[in-house]
Amino acid sequence: MVLQQDTSQEGSQMQGCGWSNIGRWQGFASGALGILLVLSACSASEESDQATTPASRAEAEAAGALPPIPVMGPERRIVAFGDSLFAGYGLKEGESYPDRLQSALRARGINASITNAGVSGDTSAAGRQRLAFTLDAQPQKPDLFILELGGNDLLRGLSPEETRANLAAMLEELNKRDIPVLMMGMRAPPNYGSEYQTQFDALYRDLAKQYGAALIPFWLEDIYQDQSLFLPDRIHPTAEGIERVVNGTIAAVRAALPEDQPA
Repeated sequence: MVLQQDTSQEGSQMQGCGWSNIGRWQGFASGALGILLVLSACSASEESDQATTPASRAEAEAAGALPPIPVMGPERRIVAFGDSLFAGYGLKEGESYPDRLQSALRARGINASITNAGVSGDTSAAGRQRLAFTLDAQPQKPDLFILELGGNDLLRGLSPEETRANLAAMLEELNKRDIPVLMMGMRAPPNYGSEYQTQFDALYRDLAKQYGAALIPFWLEDIYQDQSLFLPDRIHPTAEGIERVVNGTIAAVRAALPEDQPA
């Protein structure tokens, strides 16, 4: 997949988490789209509606017409903090990763409420500057903080040491506030050189271990090989791509959520 430069404008924000100057990633191979669970609806005639028997109910259940899983338990408050990949660049309202993740969690019975704190164009330095303000603006302490930054650092050619320092400062602040963190790792492209690639890729793993954060090593793993799941800019996922990413990461999100506290 050749990562081409997008000529559309996004102000001074450089089109969010852009890969337009990175060149060519190697080793891409197409992958299958994630399969969405479809609950079939069973329609009966007016006569059968008036005389539903236990046997007919059992047949309906066997056919897959099961009720949806009820949303239960206390509200689980999640802050999704990142760049345009969270902000939903190029997507319709309700199609961003935080939006679709919230829907997927609720479909599994988890009473999730996700605040989308994605800002297009943010580097790790910009995220560091607005972190405290974002946390102070929450009505209650989040149950989980999803940290997704670093892609724009790559675009601008910032050193891995700078990215590491900014992410470390954010993790320190989150630890002080006793907020669990899930880090969404990124991966440097090969044309940046093996030394840069090794340093950048390792910083997420090292920081997660140092600060006790949960980690998805490369959160776009399930789609980066399939260019059909990206917008024409070859940077941002399509709505289908987002669904695939949600499907591939929801287990890690659920595992990162602390257990419900007893009342």
